[in-house]
Amino acid sequence: MINPIALLIGWILDVVFGDPVRLPHPVVWFGKMISFGEKRLNKGQHRKLKGALLAVGLIALVFCATWAIRKSCLMFHVSCLMLFDAIVVFYCLAGTTLIREVRQVFLSLDRSLEEGRAQVARIVGRDTSELSAQEVRTAALETLAENLSDGVIAPLFWLAVLGTPGMLAYKMVNTLDSMIGYHTERYLQFGCWAAHIDDVANYIPARLTALLMIFFTSSPFRHFTFIRKYGRHHASPNSGYPEAALAGILDCRFGGPHKYFGEVFDKPYIGENDRELTTADMKTAIRVNRMAEIMLVALLLAESIICH
Repeated sequence: MINPIALLIGWILDVVFGDPVRLPHPVVWFGKMISFGEKRLNKGQHRKLKGALLAVGLIALVFCATWAIRKSCLMFHVSCLMLFDAIVVFYCLAGTTLIREVRQVFLSLDRSLEEGRAQVARIVGRDTSELSAQEVRTAALETLAENLSDGVIAPLFWLAVLGTPGMLAYKMVNTLDSMIGYHTERYLQFGCWAAHIDDVANYIPARLTALLMIFFTSSPFRHFTFIRKYGRHHASPNSGYPEAALAGILDCRFGGPHKYFGEVFDKPYIGENDRELTTADMKTAIRVNRMAEIMLVALLLAESIICH
């Protein structure tokens, strides 16, 4: 169980500073490790097996290395361990950076469509070169909902379950999926295990995210019904739930055809009201994200204080 002070410090650092772009970041290291392994293993025969060994091996390595570092910190002083845990929480949370990026998409779009396309390309994997203004806004808000789960709620969930080793191991799981977990010719076999592990790791957090998002709305039961109807309308078994929660809150429509790596993927629609999205919708979505995040952090702090 993480020290509540370490959790609070790490979370406040993320709220104030966001991702430390000028400092070494574990996710960057994870990406280099994955890229190194993918270039050497994703060829020839038995690609699925090679991809499985890479994914499981890297996840286990991160978990064990973090556990060993925590043990070493404890040998010096408990304050050293608390500082390490706070830094891990800070690095693993991405709530503030995500909100800044989405806000910037809408501001850039107000200046020009090309600026909006370029800005949204920073946070989505799809081809943005031909997106309309409405599609740019939709892509940004879909990403805001999906990454509330991936970048905030899921790391906090695994922190509660397996401590900071589990939190960092989850970030490796998520990085693997974002790099090789695609249904393209190159990654279909090699990234199969990475994608499935990510599906398992996000199963509970995605649904928890949706519930947290609608908790403080005026009609939570109506939104819950909407989530039950549309949460499964997504290529991913998990991403549809937070997206459905936000689509229900905003009374809008997400989904539809997207282009990834030159291939078109026809995703099901989430919702039916294909109305024009606005800056006010972005502000509402950001407020919903923050409330969900604060609620879970408060619950974990209460649990940590009770257990300590």
